[in-house]
Formats: sequence, C-alpha cells, structure tokens
Amino acid sequence: MKSPKDPLHDYILSLSSVDKPSVLFLPTASGGELSYIEDFYETYTPDRCVPSHLNLFYRKELDLRSYILKNDIIRVCGGNTANMIAVWKLHGVDKILREAWEMGKILCGGSAGAICWFEGGLTDSFGDSRLAPLTGCLGFLKGSVCPHYDVDELRKPAYHDFLLAGQLPAGYAADDQVALHFEDETLKLAVTSRSGAKAYQVSLNGEAIKETPIEPILLS
Repeated sequence: MKSPKDPLHDYILSLSSVDKPSVLFLPTASGGELSYIEDFYETYTPDRCVPSHLNLFYRKELDLRSYILKNDIIRVCGGNTANMIAVWKLHGVDKILREAWEMGKILCGGSAGAICWFEGGLTDSFGDSRLAPLTGCLGFLKGSVCPHYDVDELRKPAYHDFLLAGQLPAGYAADDQVALHFEDETLKLAVTSRSGAKAYQVSLNGEAIKETPIEPILLS
C-alpha cells in the first residue's frame, strides 16, 4: 500500500456520498499478510471512515455476503492475482463482489487490486518475476490492464507481445500511482499523485500496437 498521505486515498474516500464511509479491505492477494492489514488501518483511519478487513486465510465470518455488502467501499490489496482469484472463487467472493458492483459500491485497489476487475492483465503471479498473461479474472470491466507500466523496461514490451499474440485482449496501462476511474464500464478519467505519471489505452492497429495517452489529473 502506498504512503498513508498519498492523495489517491483521499480521492477514493471522496467518491462516496457518505460522510464517513465504511471501507472493507481484502488482503487476499498478499496471503493475508499482517503488514498489509496494518498499513490499511494506518491509512484508512477511524476519524474519516469505518475501516474493517476480511482475511480469508483465517476466516471467522460465516455470512460473507452480509459482511462484504454492508460496506460503501471495497479495497483490494496487491500481491498474487492468480492465487487471489482462485481463493475468491472457492469462497464465493467473486459472486458477492459482482453484487457489490451492480449495487454501485466503490471497488478499488492497486496492482492485483486493479487487474482483478478486468477480464485479465499482465501479472508476475507465477514466480521468479516472470511476466505472464492472466485471464479468467472477474471481468466487470472489458479488456485487460497492465499496472506498473513504468516500473521496469520489461513490462511494456511484455504487455505488447501478449496483446499481439492474442493472449490478452486490448485494454489499459497505467504507471505507478495512477488510478483509472471507471463508472459502470466507461472510463471517466485518470488521476495521479505523481507528477509526470501517465496512463494509456492500448489497442491493436492491424499488426501494430497503438498507445492512446490518457492524461491524468494531478491530485494535491
């Protein structure tokens, strides 16, 4: 999770019409790692929201549907996207999240927490930092996504290669600290907390890749 003072967190809270929204954190992609949960509570503090988390690796809640759907905002952490999707499907969380989406809940997250809402994306879920295409995600948003687009020199060409090979559908790419804000299935805007960070719509133009820049609004 980014710095507690990152204005992206304030932006997420501002999207709720509730003065003090309830925010549920799903740390599944991290294996329920305690440090991720602690970071969440340091960031989403009780003075501005009602924070809670759901750790499926030490599950105590019997009625997951009620526990999840009572929240205004659902935030998903980064980590292993492939494992997270598999665990969610085993517990039925995928179906509950679809209900949350259809109810208009705010769904958000970074890295794995961004890929999960699309049909697929570029992931390093399979070990040794190996970049691979991942499909079979929740599919609320059409296409694919590549987070961390500017992190190293391997991600952009890997994403392009998988699009050209038909292993991923066209979609979006975002540099670190850039958030893509969708309403229903439509991209409304992009925001960032880092000057110079970019986002792109990435598609195929014949046998070539086409990158259409999406200029993010810089948050302060």
